Amino acid sequence: MLPQKTHRRNCVLWPPHYVGGWQGGFDRRDGRAYNGRAMPELPEVETVARGLRIALTGRTIVDVKVTWERSVIPPDPPAFARGLVGQTIAGVGRRGKWVVIGLSGGAALLVHLRMTGRLVVESEACLDNRHLRVLLLLDDGGRLQFSDARKFGRMMLTTRPQEVLGDLGPEPLEEDFTPQRLTEMLAGRRGQIKPLLLDQRFLAGLGNIYADEALWRAGIHPLRQAHTLTPAEAQRLHQAIRAVLKAAIADGGTTLSDAAYRQADGRSGEFASQLAAYGRAGEPCLRCGAAIERIKVGQRGTHFCPRCQTVPGREF
Repeated sequence: MLPQKTHRRNCVLWPPHYVGGWQGGFDRRDGRAYNGRAMPELPEVETVARGLRIALTGRTIVDVKVTWERSVIPPDPPAFARGLVGQTIAGVGRRGKWVVIGLSGGAALLVHLRMTGRLVVESEACLDNRHLRVLLLLDDGGRLQFSDARKFGRMMLTTRPQEVLGDLGPEPLEEDFTPQRLTEMLAGRRGQIKPLLLDQRFLAGLGNIYADEALWRAGIHPLRQAHTLTPAEAQRLHQAIRAVLKAAIADGGTTLSDAAYRQADGRSGEFASQLAAYGRAGEPCLRCGAAIERIKVGQRGTHFCPRCQTVPGREF
């Protein structure tokens, strides 16, 4: 197979370009910032993990360079490098919003992209040193680059990944996450439904974009008290969460107008054109025609339809 060309001038990646990350939250039509910066959510992290799995599985790490020590945990670059050199990558997966890179010695390299983190596998000729924080050199000549403009992302080498991942809630796409389980999880929870869906201890991987989209699909107001959802509403929400996440993964995630997030092969995620609520304040609801509204819920910009998503006994 011939190497693939990229948007970078006079550069051919080896092997094909594997990019993950998210930079910024902008209106997908005109680039205006509407909620600061958006973190990668389950569909974006899953897309990154799938791409890295193809590129990295079976490769051995031969050298490690850390250029920003606070990007690694613990912040001890020599110890971090010693723990990685000689390790073969056994596989790449995802838990919540973490990329999980399994190593032959039994340890795991956990990567959280936070707001501007990116993971790229490329050749030395194409190496982009802008915002480079950690570089892993591989036995076949490839390089795994972790870059992070805002320096919030982290790479953690640990022999006990469950100490980090164990407190995460259930995975919404796993078979054990059933409508009945969600109904039981909501029982007795007196907080608002939107912040609850963003709580990673309650449900792993869901973020601001897909919480808004799931609530719109289910016809549930983001300010609704979680314990007031009926079993039928909980079932609708369950179906909506799974449907929107699967659809977003199928489209490679959501790339906004700043084009910062890319799929593993360098293409943009295509789900932005399918967004029904998030980022559409003032535009007509795709279901009823009412203007989508934007409010703050738990300090997060939240989009909803005031006609389709009402609170029982209260009109908006």
